[in-house]
Amino acid sequence: MTKTETGVKKGFLERLKQDSVICAEGYLFECERRGYLQAGAFVPEVVLDNPEVITELHREFVHAGSDIVEAFTYYGHREKLRIIGKEHLLEPLNRNALEIANKIAKETGTMMAGDLSNTNLYADDAQSKKTVRKMFDEQLGWAVEAGADLLIGETFSYVGEALIAVEAMRATGLPTVVTIVIHQEPTTRDGLTVTEAAKQLEDAGADVVGINCGRGPSTMMPLLKELRAAVSCEIAALPVPYRTTPDQPTMQSLRDPSTNVRPFPTALDPFVCTRYELADFAHEASELGVRYLGVCCGAGPHHIRAVAEALGRKPPASRYSPDMSKHAFLGSDPTLKKNNRDYAERL
Repeated sequence: MTKTETGVKKGFLERLKQDSVICAEGYLFECERRGYLQAGAFVPEVVLDNPEVITELHREFVHAGSDIVEAFTYYGHREKLRIIGKEHLLEPLNRNALEIANKIAKETGTMMAGDLSNTNLYADDAQSKKTVRKMFDEQLGWAVEAGADLLIGETFSYVGEALIAVEAMRATGLPTVVTIVIHQEPTTRDGLTVTEAAKQLEDAGADVVGINCGRGPSTMMPLLKELRAAVSCEIAALPVPYRTTPDQPTMQSLRDPSTNVRPFPTALDPFVCTRYELADFAHEASELGVRYLGVCCGAGPHHIRAVAEALGRKPPASRYSPDMSKHAFLGSDPTLKKNNRDYAERL
């Protein structure tokens, strides 16, 4: 019996029509920052080596407002594991990631998503397409067995590869979310505009079509406006939390003026968006009609909480949202010491 027959798909899509859904991503960079994942290959070995780290991070993102627990199988595919000489860990890595995500989803009453990503093997030839489809199918088989509520295919530079993901995901009967990444050029690597890409993915049957990764809020928003005008299906927006610009529209293209070197991926700290910038993005995107929202590589729980609060929600983490009225120097509480408050401008 497929998930469609059990009614899960209907519930997910109905919720999108009625309200926004938040999906926290960003596991890759957050695990690297915490010292549990190596930048470069970016393989999620952490789900095997230190599963407690992912378990806690899932909980933190849900606590901050995420409605979806996304299994950390991004870059957990056969090609990535081959690069580090650990292809034999493919199945246990995927199964463990899915088991952890499912556990937290059940514990918190949220949805669990299986995840596919760019393979870095796609080319426009029959053998490449066959290889990619086989890689997707093996990961999807484990996701379905684990009880995923929906499937995410993300960070596709090629629409051709995204279309293979959509076809494979749809074959499971689960709801499908597919997102592309737009690099410095305003087209996909196979030469399609955002509008053309979105239409093809919608026509292929994707339930949700969108953009993730690569671009920060300011350089993703113009593309979202094009995308919204192009399709009638629900759309997704998951920017990276970095201050990208028209001249440097992606996190990979950013240059630190103090060093004049490429800060991606481990020296992006000077470019990090504030939580308030992510809140502004979420509000504007929501007003545009974007119902599937999140933050990608670089996200922390505070960013997710900001997105949730921008949508009018109060997740458990909102109990600890800032209240500067009690600050000894910057506060407004009348019981605070006047000499401290008067000294505030000299801090």
